Amino acid sequence: MSERSSGILMPVFSLPSKYGIGSFGKECYEFVDFLSSAGQKIWQILPLVETGYGNSPYSSVCSDSFNPFFISPEILWERGLIDKEDLDFTVNEEKYVDYGFLYSVRLPLLKKAFDRAGKEDPEFTAFLSTDKAEDYALFSAIKYKYGGKPFYEWEDKYLKRDKTALETFKKENPEEYLFRRFLYFEAEREWLSVKKYANDNGVKIIGDIPLYVAGDSADVWAHPELFKLGKDYKPRKKAGVPPDYFSKDGQLWGNPVYDYEKHKKDGFSWWIKRLNTALSTCDYVRIDHFRGLSSYYEIDGDSDTANDGEWVKVPSDELFSAIENGVDKSRIVAEDLGIIDDGVKELLKKTGFPGMKVLSFAFNGEPDNPYLPEKIPYNSVCYTGTHDNDTLSGLIEKFSDWDGNNFYKGVKNSLAIFGMSESDPITDVIKLGMASKAKIFVTNIQDVLGLDSDYRFNEPGTVKPQNWAVRFKNTDFTESAAKFLRTLSKEFKR
Repeated sequence: MSERSSGILMPVFSLPSKYGIGSFGKECYEFVDFLSSAGQKIWQILPLVETGYGNSPYSSVCSDSFNPFFISPEILWERGLIDKEDLDFTVNEEKYVDYGFLYSVRLPLLKKAFDRAGKEDPEFTAFLSTDKAEDYALFSAIKYKYGGKPFYEWEDKYLKRDKTALETFKKENPEEYLFRRFLYFEAEREWLSVKKYANDNGVKIIGDIPLYVAGDSADVWAHPELFKLGKDYKPRKKAGVPPDYFSKDGQLWGNPVYDYEKHKKDGFSWWIKRLNTALSTCDYVRIDHFRGLSSYYEIDGDSDTANDGEWVKVPSDELFSAIENGVDKSRIVAEDLGIIDDGVKELLKKTGFPGMKVLSFAFNGEPDNPYLPEKIPYNSVCYTGTHDNDTLSGLIEKFSDWDGNNFYKGVKNSLAIFGMSESDPITDVIKLGMASKAKIFVTNIQDVLGLDSDYRFNEPGTVKPQNWAVRFKNTDFTESAAKFLRTLSKEFKR
């Protein structure tokens, strides 16, 4: 993995833009410039996939896809694929992403761009000669034909992927099918250009893949045999986590779990392809919920809560032996948070993947807390918080007297261990992350800017307008913020 370095967690959807949501346009290049000016060598993003219900990038219609809303309207206009009035019609500078607005205005704009250039673009023609995005395009086009119905409610010929029926569908619905392939092609082309610019400017990108895929997704439709499904193609077993102190009924995520016996039979080729696809678009990839690759919690498909599930062992040795032979494992990060048992610890040790250390969890008064900055080992990626955590400012604001006392005492003690003096609490936590031994330290953009809970990326288990929708402005990325990070990175040799 990268040499000792630091960076920022910033989702593409949050980048400053006039057009309703961040895109792969000039805002990406400007953010790379900000990172470079701030002496940062890492840009961590969230999954770039097309989202499904709830707009979460961790619940996608296809794990091998790009969010079409990330296609830049300005780039399309500059290439003459849309008109100036089309561009002006998509302006939306509200505080949060309005996904309803995007659905109503952005897809017609993208269709116009496709009608003007998609089929005549020589690069697109070459792209069509491959099978890239084939399952995604067919799934999306058929779903559109059925008015958004889940795939398990389609006619048998489509549900069971009859080859003749699928070929006939493509011939009878060429515009919709080719449009979906164009969306992937154009988004990938724009993103790879961003990645090249980042790399050319000394910035590496850490991507993210969820452990599970959505039940109604191109992944499950294309490979139902790899999941524990019933005869109706709905999950026979669902993913989740058991009851704990925070949730008396546990968490029922609803994703279908993997049938690892089937994965073993073909050498885990689906996993290898998925990881290599992710690594083709990013420099490193974080595997979300890594503990689920040691053992996972499964619940009966007809259950309404996670109370009665059971832990199931994953054939980890075989899986990671296949990954080691088919994937560049030096570019993988493990999200080893949550319920961590000896099996997970042993798996992390065997794979050699860097784990995660989160400073938001560190200062609870426990002297042996593994997230304390002085206890963090080199083979780690250290964070101020994750995409599911409150901002440092929001966290501090909500502290009880007991929590606040532990936090301030813990930060003061850690500062003393590193021989540093106190300043303000947020700066102190960032300094401690920079000072830690972790090979990479990543600060949430909100913590760099000292922003409160209104700028939290996501609050699990809630439906709030800011979930997966927080946006920033160009004026947020000041020279003083860049200087702050640049000074710390230089001081702590990152």
